[in-house]
Amino acid sequence: MKPQPDARLERLLASLGLMIIALISLANVVVRYVTDASFAFTEEFSVFLLVVVTFAGAAVAVRRNGHIRISLVERALPPGPRRALILFQGLAGLAVLGLIVGYGAQLAWQEYHWQSLSPGLGVPQWWYLVWLPLLALAMLVRLVQQTRDRLRGELDDES
Repeated sequence: MKPQPDARLERLLASLGLMIIALISLANVVVRYVTDASFAFTEEFSVFLLVVVTFAGAAVAVRRNGHIRISLVERALPPGPRRALILFQGLAGLAVLGLIVGYGAQLAWQEYHWQSLSPGLGVPQWWYLVWLPLLALAMLVRLVQQTRDRLRGELDDES
């Protein structure tokens, strides 16, 4: 059995994000139980970290060829057209992720330039938004790796 390709950095980031969410949520429950008050930052940080976990996990799934797709047509095609379809899928994903990277970077830059603050804690909004283009870029890199491996026959849909 071939080892599965990995995205260690994204896996580490997602794991760390989940651990922090669990810890601050647990701390918030304990503090609320003991004092009838709660931490103000837990919801804002949890939502932010959930976005990070989602994008990092999506990058891992891209690298491992684990995203859901209907591959009935792909499997039925002979090798030449199948390679063309795989290349088309990769280019379409590249276009979508490229748009997310571009517009996400533009949004983060605007928030930095405008010095917008988050509504809950008053921290700079760009701290949260800069992760969108960075993690979409990570997904884009993993998509290029995945497409290359699929074209070489090193990744199949059955794994």
